[in-house]
Amino acid sequence: MGHQAVVRGVLFHRAVGRIKNKTMREGMMKAKALAICLLYFSVLGAVWAQSELELNENPPETYTVKKGDTLWDISGMYLEKPWRWPELWDVNPQIDNPHLIYPGDVLYLVYVDGQPRLRVRRGEGGRTVKLTPNMRIEPLDLAIPVIPLDEINPFLKGHRVMSAEELENSAYIVAGAQKHLISAQGDRIFGRGYFEDGERAYGIYRKSEVYYDPITQELLGYQAQDIGNAQLLSSNLDEIVELEVTRVTEEVRITDRLLPMEERVIAATFQPRAPEVEIKNGFMIAVDGGVNQVGPWDIVVINRGKREGLEVGHVLAIYQAGERVYDQVRGDEVTLPDVRAGLLMIFETFDKVSYGVVLKTNRPLAVMDKVRNP
Repeated sequence: MGHQAVVRGVLFHRAVGRIKNKTMREGMMKAKALAICLLYFSVLGAVWAQSELELNENPPETYTVKKGDTLWDISGMYLEKPWRWPELWDVNPQIDNPHLIYPGDVLYLVYVDGQPRLRVRRGEGGRTVKLTPNMRIEPLDLAIPVIPLDEINPFLKGHRVMSAEELENSAYIVAGAQKHLISAQGDRIFGRGYFEDGERAYGIYRKSEVYYDPITQELLGYQAQDIGNAQLLSSNLDEIVELEVTRVTEEVRITDRLLPMEERVIAATFQPRAPEVEIKNGFMIAVDGGVNQVGPWDIVVINRGKREGLEVGHVLAIYQAGERVYDQVRGDEVTLPDVRAGLLMIFETFDKVSYGVVLKTNRPLAVMDKVRNP
């Protein structure tokens, strides 16, 4: 009996131990689950806080759209972060053909579930509709665009960035008629290289600026300067083809490149937004026109492109590098933090560089100012 009592005692203590361990494990699992829930709700709360639209002080309750307005300008009247304008429009997914904003339309501010929203009352007839961020602007010459496209599209038609390989493999002018070294509009020229089958219209370009990354010194591309246009006269299957110069911005020279014509016009429907990826070591490496100071609506070249995740419509903040100053207390030099100085929007992307337009500045900008996520 004594031996059996000892065995029963051991089994009893083991059972109690298993119960205690199980209780502890269950308690730990509940605590872990509670911690996960608290983390989830804290993250969710942060997301909710970030998603709230921040209005400017005293935004207009109503605004009548005028000719020359842009969606960016209008959004800037209401939002501290104008690139979040699609969230301001009161979305109505039941509308098959989204309504557009035209001069004479009246915008008015309402609140839906505590969030600010814009609605529009048509200038003709007074019919109230809801706006949607998926805008299609038809016709383009009447509706309000995102940014002033009349300043951007001419630049796009006359500028492009080429890689070293693209430049090396492109066709070129090998000679002018009657051995002329330069040619003008109406002159005949001769081209050599690859000419696409069926392609008759070509742009004449000249290698201009060379772009390097300021950090890695990587060759990013060549600026191709618009020189004019030419029309193919002979068969593009011949080794040497004949062309007629149809337009010039300056005299055409031997070795100028011949590139197929492209329709490169900004769609008026793209949406300003923050990049989905982090943009690191971004700089404004050049400015159109070669000016020293950069201001609103100036066009700049960014040392980041498609491979870094930049897309048309991405908005970037511009920062000026912090100054190096002398600390009179500690007796050493210290670098001040970078200062936010403006905003720009990407409107054309290449593999390694992009074109951007400066939308807003609060101090004079310059080449080599930094760009990063807003």
